Amino acid sequence: MKAYRLHGIGDLRLEELPCPRPDSGEVLVQVKAAGICGSDIPRIYQTGTYHFPTIPGHEFAGVVEEVGETVDPAWKGKRVGIFPLIPCYTCGPCQAGKYEMCRHYGYLGSRQDGGFAEYVSVPEKNLIELPEKVSYGEAAMLEPMAVAVHAMRKAAPSEGESMVVCGLGTIGLFLLMFLREAGYRNIYAIGNKEFQRQMADKLGLPADSFCDSRTQNAEEWLAARTDGRGVDVFFECVGRNETAAQAVRMTGPGGRVMLVGNPASDMTFPKETYWKILRNQLTVFGTWNSSFTHSRDDDWHYVLERLGDRRIAPAQFITHRLPFEELERGLLVMKEKKEEYGKVMGEM
Repeated sequence: MKAYRLHGIGDLRLEELPCPRPDSGEVLVQVKAAGICGSDIPRIYQTGTYHFPTIPGHEFAGVVEEVGETVDPAWKGKRVGIFPLIPCYTCGPCQAGKYEMCRHYGYLGSRQDGGFAEYVSVPEKNLIELPEKVSYGEAAMLEPMAVAVHAMRKAAPSEGESMVVCGLGTIGLFLLMFLREAGYRNIYAIGNKEFQRQMADKLGLPADSFCDSRTQNAEEWLAARTDGRGVDVFFECVGRNETAAQAVRMTGPGGRVMLVGNPASDMTFPKETYWKILRNQLTVFGTWNSSFTHSRDDDWHYVLERLGDRRIAPAQFITHRLPFEELERGLLVMKEKKEEYGKVMGEM
């Protein structure tokens, strides 16, 4: 098979490799679509991964080609999405069914080989069957959509509460999409790209509810719209010191700050910002993943139900559809930021 293997920081090679064989409890998935996550860029070009060589890619979908021992043979030929986190099933969070907080997890695409390949071995327990109406490209976005849903459900906005999504990358846009689908209307968004403005408009966000932080002071802008009080819920989807501090300053008394963005560096709060948390009695949440328990009420099934019923349309966020052999070009688009992009998708 062909696969992209990372041999060292910045050393990604498209290679011919033996096709993996599924172990007991695993299936072999023929990859049909693989999305590039923002976290793949530093992993490949800046920080590296947990060992080399590694096949990156954790947002992917495909068809079950083979099944290993102890696997239900009915999986063969099924169209599937893949939960990339592999729980240990023995730690405290796992025992409570909170696999997203596993203490000893594996992870496809970083701790073990992932989906930037024609084939990948996946635990049977990490599969979710796709309805016929769901395309492979859409299914490859199940993971980031579920992350957005998890943040929304943890913050649990009430009807009528005000909220803002700061940072309209993939997760932020999906979060905005699910908030709109859930019926929330008192929503603001802060972005810094024309593409983000266009997508917010397509999602039905009123034009005067979008702040372009390139030309507007976000704090003054939001203060003017909330009578200086701030919002009830602030979703921070950037992961920078400036926006994390803004989140605290722009959240009203008794409000909630949901930290979603992966940190770009060490995170610190100025003293006066920390005082805001204390004096406004803010609740600060953090989240990085999603719930996948095979239950109808987990985050993945929440997304898949709406996707199957066509209540959401995530394909509109795909700006680049590339053949597998050109996937590295998509990585460079995201790394160099010389053109606007939404979701970059490799298709087989």
